[in-house]
This record gives sequence, C-alpha cells and structure tokens, in this order.
Amino acid sequence: MSDVTTETASNKKFDPEAFAMNLAKAMESSGQALAAYLKPREQGEPQDKPPNELGEVVKTFTTVAEYWLTDKERATELQLKMGKAYLDLWGSAMRRMAGEQGPPAIEPSPRDKRFRDPEWKSNQFFDFVMQLYLLTTQWAQDLVRNAEGLDPHTRKKAEFYVQQITNAIAPSNFVLTNPEVLRETLASSGDNLARGMKMLAEDIEAGHGTLRIRQSDPTHLVVGVNMATTPGKVIYQNELMQLIQYSPATENVLRTPLLIVPPWINKFYILDLRPEKSYIKWCVDQGITVFVISWVNPDRQLGQKTFEDYMKQGPLTAMDVIEKVTGEVKVHTVGYCVGGTLLASTLAWLAEKRRMRVTSATLFAAQVDFTHAGDLLVFVDEGQISALERDMQATGVLEGSKMAMAFNMLRSNDLIWSYVVSNYLKGQPPSSFDLLHWNSDATRMPAANHSYYLRNCYLENRLSAGSMVLDNILLDLSKVKVPVYNLATREDHIAPADSVLYGSQFFGGPVRYVLSGSGHIAGVINPPAAGKYQFWTNDNIKNVSLADWIKGAQEHKGSWWPDWREWLGNIDAEEVPARAVGSESMPPIEDAPGSYVSARLASSWLSEYQGPSRRGGRTGAEGNCYDARIVLADADGDFDRIIVGALHSRSLHGSRPWRRHGQSLAQRQAAFAVGHQADVRA
Repeated sequence: MSDVTTETASNKKFDPEAFAMNLAKAMESSGQALAAYLKPREQGEPQDKPPNELGEVVKTFTTVAEYWLTDKERATELQLKMGKAYLDLWGSAMRRMAGEQGPPAIEPSPRDKRFRDPEWKSNQFFDFVMQLYLLTTQWAQDLVRNAEGLDPHTRKKAEFYVQQITNAIAPSNFVLTNPEVLRETLASSGDNLARGMKMLAEDIEAGHGTLRIRQSDPTHLVVGVNMATTPGKVIYQNELMQLIQYSPATENVLRTPLLIVPPWINKFYILDLRPEKSYIKWCVDQGITVFVISWVNPDRQLGQKTFEDYMKQGPLTAMDVIEKVTGEVKVHTVGYCVGGTLLASTLAWLAEKRRMRVTSATLFAAQVDFTHAGDLLVFVDEGQISALERDMQATGVLEGSKMAMAFNMLRSNDLIWSYVVSNYLKGQPPSSFDLLHWNSDATRMPAANHSYYLRNCYLENRLSAGSMVLDNILLDLSKVKVPVYNLATREDHIAPADSVLYGSQFFGGPVRYVLSGSGHIAGVINPPAAGKYQFWTNDNIKNVSLADWIKGAQEHKGSWWPDWREWLGNIDAEEVPARAVGSESMPPIEDAPGSYVSARLASSWLSEYQGPSRRGGRTGAEGNCYDARIVLADADGDFDRIIVGALHSRSLHGSRPWRRHGQSLAQRQAAFAVGHQADVRA
C-alpha cells in the first residue's frame, strides 16, 4: 500500500527543476509498473491471449459497419453528417475567438461529472476539445441507433461497446486535455504524476500483473475489526459455507428465526458493514434471531460444485441446522441478488417436495425472470457463454476479478475512469469507504455452478418458464405460496426494477413489491437513521409497466427497513425468550464473521495445489472433513505456506475436533495480531 501523501500546492510556483525530478520519478515508477506486469509472464504463468470480448466487439461492429458501408448513399450521408457537425463546431470556435457570443454546438449532460470544472467552458481550447468529443460520441451512438436490421441483442451489445470506448477516450482521462489535472501538474511541479505512477505500479503488483484499481483505502477497513462486527458465532460449516448465528440484543425475539442467503458472487458482509449501516445488526436489534450463510471463496477443487450443491449444502442444510438449534421447523428467509434467485429456486423445490420449511421470503434486488435483465445481457449469448466455459474448464473457477470488472463496466465512468483520473493522474489516494472496499473484495465462482446459472437463468430464462430442473425436480414458481416481499431499487443496473416487477407475477402467493430509491447496493443498505432516499409501494403488480406502477404508487420518505419489519410482524408476531447462540449438540466453532469471509487466496499458490488434498479429506451427506490451508501474506508480499488442520468437522449429529498439523490455533491468532493476513482455503 502506498505511503505517499498529498500536499496542497495551490500557493506554490512552478519549479522546472522539481518538475524534471518528478517526471524522472514518474518514469521510474512506470518502469516498475511494466516490470510488475511482465513478472508473472516471465515466471511461466499463463501468457496473455486476446480476451474473448475482443472478438465479440469486432464481430458486433462489423455487423453495424456492413449496414452503413454496403450502400453508397448511406455511407455518403454518414460522412456528410459528421463533417457538418465538425464544421459547425469549427465555425462556433472561430466566432468565439473573434469575441462573438453564441450557443455551443453541444453541451454535456448536467449529470456528467467529468466536465464540471469551470475551465471546460471558460477556456476556449478545453471547450473545443470537450465539444469535439461529445459530437464524436453522439455520432457513434447514432451509428448504432439508426442502423436498421440489427437484432435487439446485437444492437444492445453495440450500444454497450460504443459506450465503453467513448468513456475510455474522454479528454478528461488525459493529462494534457483535462484542465483540472493540468493545473495540478503545474502547481505541484509534476508531483501528482510521480505519486500517481507510484500507485499504478503498486496496483499492478497487487493484481499479480493485472491492474487492480484501488477504490478505497483499506487501512482502517478490516473484516471483523471495523466491519462485520455484529456479535455472533459460526455454529456450522461445510465445504461451501459457514452458518453464523448472531447473539440476541433484546429480551424477547420473534419465534420464527430469519435465514439470510447472500450472493456468492460477493461476500455477505455487505449486510454487516459498520454498525450504523448494518442490516444484520438492525435486525438483531429489532428482536429477530438472525442466521446468515457465509459462502466459501472456492478454488479448483470445488469447481464441480453445482447450483444444486449450493441449494442443498446452503439454504437446505442451514434450515436443518436452525431446526436443530432452535427447534423451529420453519424460518423467515432473505435472499440478496443471485442469493435471491437461489432462494426462489429452493422455495420451488420445497413446494414440489411439499416440505413446509419457510414462513416468508424476502428478495433483495433479485431476479426470477430475465427477460428484462438489463445491461448484463450483453455478456450473454451462446458464443460468449461457450467461450467462458472453456476458460473456466481450464481453471475450475471464474475469477472474481472478471465478474467485478463486468459489474464496474456497467458504470465505467463512476467505477473505473473516475479512479484512473483521481489515483493515477491527480495522485490522490482514495479515502476509506466500506462499501467500495467490499465491492473490490470479489470471490470466485465454481465453473459448474456459474455455467448452470448463466444458461438456465440468463440465456434460456427457465426458472419463470417452469422448465428449470434442479435435483431432478421441475421447478414451478406458481406453487410457491408463501408471502414474498420483493424489493427492487430504482437505479439498479444489475437487477433492473422493471425486471424485478415483471418477475413478481410468477409467484403463486401474495407478493408485496417495493421500489427503493438509489441502486443495487445503496438502495438496499439504507438504515433508517440515515434519513436518505425513499421508497414506493403499490399493490398493483399484475400486467403493469414500471412507469405505470410508479404513477400509481405512494412515495414514503426514508428507509424501507421499518416497512419490511412491520410486514414481517404481520405474518407472524409471536415472541419467545431470546435464544442462546448454538446448542449443546451444536456448540460454536469460532467468532463471527468466521474464517470463510476472510479468504483471499494467492493465485500463484493456488496453482500449485490443483490436485486432491494431501490428507485425503472425507465428505459426507450430513457433514464433511477437509483440509484447510492457511496462507500468511507478509508485509513485503511474500507468501509462506503452512498446513494446518481446521477447527472442527461439523455434522448435524455433532462435532469433533480435528487433529492439527503445523501451526496451532494460538500461532494463527498471533499471526493475525502482528498484522499478517490469513487466507483460508477449505
């Protein structure tokens, strides 16, 4: 992590000697960045190959170009339109230089943060560059929009690719065409560039040869210390998940406990950030017995784990454990994002099996129908999925960084290019932000699970159609009769609000569709004390568009959390004395948030352990026994491999300690105390 500091340089004069020195430092750091990029390739790790997406870009743009270039009149019209726009801009610039005032040829959107600096308009050069860029962007977008005969998927891909390219070449992303960066460069005599290139080298080194853009300062953001601190215990674990039970904070609690199924694409602590933003803590404070699944960060050995495995070893196993600990057969459930899709599938499976295990279901920004699945559909077609499956077959998993980049590209100006400018051009390290720290803490996905999810949900849309098969059971959402609280967020790019609304009609029981302000994360994680945003309610969810639904909806200021708690209480308000964590037969294994959530494997170490466990771990239907290898990352980035035994083998019939090898638990805890980072692979 960089230890560079920024200094206010507004009162300093340009120092040519210091500028030359800082440029030399920047060039030196650029060399270090190149060395960090080349290092894994020189060590024989997989060589670069053209990304699959590059072929899709070329193929898509070729289809668009064919429309315009196969007809001479269309091609001529295209050139004349672009030429006229540029000539109008040139004429406007000349008139402005002559002292005349007139309207600009084009203006940026008021919401476009890239061009908010006053000098974009007051300085004629920067104003000309900005308008030239905006006109070119508009022309490129019109190329796609006005191309006839494109199928909807190709058009959507072309629009997305044009957006990514135009965002990347924006003048705000370059030193000489960004007035704010240029001022900073002159005022600091290039010190910002020296700092920025130093951070660039560090970020490529941290990404093991791939640029890992830092979005937050992790110095004061440690899971279990500053985040995910709600008191609780891990009471069960298997090879896919740890089950956490949280300590009660009230004298009495709802009789029916709550099981939360988070996404495995990210880690569960998005629901347990700082205490004042923690949904889990708020639920505990509301008198709810909360259980949360913490998914493992899988490696190659878990690459064959399927969607069915995640259902059986995830929510179904968790329900059995909760029954053993609390005596309650039925639970309230919450599913977030893909965790919500898994939960809905589980509900349909239970309904077909006629098992009464769930009292209510709450879905956070989760889709069960993918007709209107939004921008992520650009990554979904037979060709792209097949190419991804070939890549995953080689590694056993989909690296979390690839999925994180896909999500970041949905808002590339905010989540990629703004940090490129701030970090590497301005030389300003990001501040500590728990949400963005979580966003960068990506996890892998087993190849088998991810392939099933992409094909059955995004590509073929089988869940809502009633043709999705799980554990040899044909799933039918109309047989799900439990009450559903279906939360969508208005600015969601991952689970669009209209997609969530459309999916509400497929459940067979009562559905309360609620629309929250903001996006996929902030719209869900919105504590009442913050007094932010709003939410809308409207009981009409059948055959209605989102726009019409909003017209008839009632707006409520603030958080939707109290509305959900009231809804939950109306379903089942019976209370019992607060429960102790765990039970005699299911004693706690370790403190929350557990070890799975802290897992960050070193890819170079992972590649050395592609075979079976050294001690031949055993697995069973009701529990498992497997090795846990701990990697301790020293401050200098070196990794020491230590083989240790896990704490317990836990089944529904009890637990027993494992024989430990190598480092003891006390030694492991001491490693944490002196600043090492422990990574667990189960």
